[in-house]
Amino acid sequence: MKIAFGCDHGGFPAKEEVINFLIQKGYEVLDAGTFSDASCDYPEYAVKVCNAVLDGSCDKGVLICGTGIGMSIAANKINGIRCAHVTDLFSAEMTRRHNDTNVIALGARITSVETIIKCIDIFLTTEFDGGRHQTRVDKVMEIEKNN
Repeated sequence: MKIAFGCDHGGFPAKEEVINFLIQKGYEVLDAGTFSDASCDYPEYAVKVCNAVLDGSCDKGVLICGTGIGMSIAANKINGIRCAHVTDLFSAEMTRRHNDTNVIALGARITSVETIIKCIDIFLTTEFDGGRHQTRVDKVMEIEKNN
């Protein structure tokens, strides 16, 4: 599985540990940046990651900024992306099981790197339940299509 990874300066301190974890777990990683802790604009990295997921060059996306909120908002502006802002392990599981999310957003200033890594692991290894949840995901995607 190939993972698109992106962060801004707020997420940069967690970047090396997260990418190393992904590589150790056997994932291929597309590093969409940023490449330093210099101030930058998170939407640029959200777009790069989400486009890689949408064009099929990556299977899932991981975004990290200071809180995860900005990245999540930016990602969810892109048709076809279902991004969840996650701060805990239960949410990381449920966003996959019930929402079939394809991108996860986390905050390095509000969540420890250890928890970020655990959330990403759960996100990447949890399957979508389908069934009644598929109906709900379809309704969400219909909202996107019509608005």
